Amino acid sequence: MYSPFRKANKGETGGHGRSKSMWKIFIYRSSSSAKFDKNDPPKELICPIYGCLMFDPVVVSSGQTFERTSVQVCKDLGFKPQLPNGLTPDFTNVIPNLALRTTILSWCEKSGAEKPQQPDYYAVEAIVRASTAENLPSSSSSSISREDSRIRVSERELLKGVAENPPVLLSHAATELNPRNNHHFYSPSSSEESVIANNSPLLPFKTRPSCYSSSSSQSTSSEIISDEVPSSASTSSEDDYYVAQFKKLDVYDQEQAVISLRKSTRTDEEARVSLCTPRLLSALKPLIVSRYAGVQTNAVAALVNLSLADANKVKIIRAGITPLLIDILKGGFEESQEHAAGAIFSLALEDDNKTAIGVLGALQPLLHALRSGTERTRHDSALALYHLTLVQSNRLKLVKLGAANTLLGMLKTRDMAGRVVLVICNLAVCQEGKAALLDANAVNVMVGILRNWNELDESTQENCVAALYSLSQGSLRFKGMAKETNAAEVLQMVVEQGSERASEKAKRMLISMRRRMKDEDDDEEEIDWEGVLEGRVSQTRY
Repeated sequence: MYSPFRKANKGETGGHGRSKSMWKIFIYRSSSSAKFDKNDPPKELICPIYGCLMFDPVVVSSGQTFERTSVQVCKDLGFKPQLPNGLTPDFTNVIPNLALRTTILSWCEKSGAEKPQQPDYYAVEAIVRASTAENLPSSSSSSISREDSRIRVSERELLKGVAENPPVLLSHAATELNPRNNHHFYSPSSSEESVIANNSPLLPFKTRPSCYSSSSSQSTSSEIISDEVPSSASTSSEDDYYVAQFKKLDVYDQEQAVISLRKSTRTDEEARVSLCTPRLLSALKPLIVSRYAGVQTNAVAALVNLSLADANKVKIIRAGITPLLIDILKGGFEESQEHAAGAIFSLALEDDNKTAIGVLGALQPLLHALRSGTERTRHDSALALYHLTLVQSNRLKLVKLGAANTLLGMLKTRDMAGRVVLVICNLAVCQEGKAALLDANAVNVMVGILRNWNELDESTQENCVAALYSLSQGSLRFKGMAKETNAAEVLQMVVEQGSERASEKAKRMLISMRRRMKDEDDDEEEIDWEGVLEGRVSQTRY
């Protein structure tokens, strides 16, 4: 066996004669007769902070080795523990201690001990706080800072999370709002602002998923069974009750617990925030992927309710639930898929979540659900795609998925046109999206939609004109395609019958098109073709 550490004695000196009091890495081979007791691991293999075998040991700047999660907890709390030798570790930089990790795994194999698992962040935090409470900041301030911090995960880690989690499904909630009063529509996180966000006056869309209802009268069949929340769930530590119920083996108990959670969080904003703890989210995850329809559907619906609170949105993403929702969209119970689309839509309202959701692979399942899901699934998938494509990286991903043809085809579906055109507007503001849409004959499709002017609601009219306007900006191809489809006639109709905004955009496009045609006609008249043919004038001049 290899043991990587021993502690330098006070009398030991470094290479320059200076006393060094830190952990030094060295290797020794134990005798063949050494015994391995799985209940008594060598102290060198145990994290001094967490007190357990290290899953991912790292060497910090001052030379000691700790579990990586322990280092992260201390850094987040601004806390530096004092070691038994009186030293204070420096957590500025960390380097993976691969030799020690190999030693730990070897010891586990020889002793028959279970290999260490990655410790839960909040469990480590609780241990640190419990052991040194007087030296730590208040839990409330640290919790707030964690909730407000951005997601610190790489694309590789996020994509790995998608592959490791099984499929699941969900449903949504909705209350119509005037988007001019809704910051979620007007605060895109990307530097390139959406055409819709800047130019459309009325968005007849929701900031809550379609499956959500504050009234039990609109509940679906699987939604609510029990009339009262158990009294044990109404204490100050409600999550304890739910966590205990979720972990029971009886499927009936699990179903009643998620139904109770769904009812408790239906309209109570405070309950949504207080119940959305890391422990509860962790216990809820297995129920989201349950093979029992009642458990799965109500678990996802309860998650939708929790996601409606702004304070919970980043927390839910960080809990690793997004991959489960994505898998539900790919293959779950129909009602669960409705809830899954609604949950992703709700989570996508938070700017800090948009990039992470796209990286995790939600765009393709949402695009598929847009075509083949139920009405509620399609509506929420469209709105989720709209909010996600406020970020440039997600626009590029959607273009690479060949979404242009799909979205233009969906415009012909009368009940979906208003939502789909929002996504098209977002794609049209970037060069890659504009090129893909023009290749898919978007001008002809959009002009065809506008010919049925009186059949469109005002917001769809304006957004179709806005999409055309974005396509016309800086594009020579647009002029030729517009001429082929006789777009000038339709734009003139928009000028006469459209709203002030739609009319203004139509005028600008008409002026631009006529100026281009006039310039071409002037060039045609100025050329002395006879002189060119006789060789008296150089054609290259023209």
